[in-house]
Amino acid sequence: MIRINQLTTPSFLVDLDKMEQNISDTAELCKVNSKMLCPMVKTHKSIEVANLQKDHGATGFLVGTLDEAEKLVQHGFKEIILAYPVAAIENIERVIELAKKAHILASFDGIEAALQMQNLLVKETLNIDYLIIIDCGLHRFGVKPDKAVDLARELSKLSALTFKGVSTHPGHVYGINNLSDIERVAKEEIEALEMAKDLLVKAGFAVEIVATGSTPTLPFAVHNKTITTVRPGNYIFYDAIQVALGIVPIERCALTVLATIIANPSENIFIMDAGSKCFGLDKGAHSASLVSGYGIVKKYPELIVEGLSEEVGKIRATKQTSLKVGDKIEVIPNHACAAVNMSSFLFGHRQGFVEKVIDIDARGGTNRKIGINVEASL
Repeated sequence: MIRINQLTTPSFLVDLDKMEQNISDTAELCKVNSKMLCPMVKTHKSIEVANLQKDHGATGFLVGTLDEAEKLVQHGFKEIILAYPVAAIENIERVIELAKKAHILASFDGIEAALQMQNLLVKETLNIDYLIIIDCGLHRFGVKPDKAVDLARELSKLSALTFKGVSTHPGHVYGINNLSDIERVAKEEIEALEMAKDLLVKAGFAVEIVATGSTPTLPFAVHNKTITTVRPGNYIFYDAIQVALGIVPIERCALTVLATIIANPSENIFIMDAGSKCFGLDKGAHSASLVSGYGIVKKYPELIVEGLSEEVGKIRATKQTSLKVGDKIEVIPNHACAAVNMSSFLFGHRQGFVEKVIDIDARGGTNRKIGINVEASL
């Protein structure tokens, strides 16, 4: 068997024991609290990992791209939720093709995209279920809870679309840095959904699904009786941002990038052969900065990844270190979702020995058109 320190660098690693435990723990939390678990696929973009989540009770999957949705459906997954509205004929046509093979749950926060989908659905004599997106504080997608009824009434005029419920994403939780504020955001998340549901029910709408999702607020939101469905993503790996938020200790992080120290230009500066094309440049989501560097170097608390070029990273030692040129290090990315998207595969290992290669096969390119004469189209 190959040890991970025998791999060439940079390499993307996932500790299988940790990942499986993270998946199992969240699945059990949802089961105990009678919640449907529909994980966000963008974190791992892997059919193998999705199957593992399904084996642990995931009933459906939330997707950030149509590529992800198509790949899941190609592999037999039947319950797919679109996280965002889909607009433009070419994109909606892809949704319609998916709806012929699986149950697709669309999401809307306005009438325009819904009208475009309605027009194409009528031609195909198809119907699609949908959720109304509620803004609980992120101010990206969604309507305010008190406007949910107005939108539901507009959308109810569209015969090919069927209302099923409401959803939200408390992404603004990544703009804070302590557990008490996380609990406050979770309260806002819950209150927004409760208000929207109550108003919709009073207006005569049947609200079957009340969905939300974020890894930091999950431990609080999962206990709420109004919420029916949770849709976390990052929990399978965790990362440096989750550590900074206080959600988990470093030991729970399953994803790392293996890198080699290739230079030591001055006494306290080291250069590794992994840069922004491995880690991205995230220091926090939605323009928030939660961490001091670009990753956590395992077993070397004195090191800070203070800068990234495309292919290399600059590390500063804050005190004396044993690190030297030729040493290999594991770095926990700030944002696991972005890091995984940089690779085509992960080396799955246990106790430092490589056990398998996990393909990142839902990353993109599933809808490449064949036979287009590029020169003729220019």
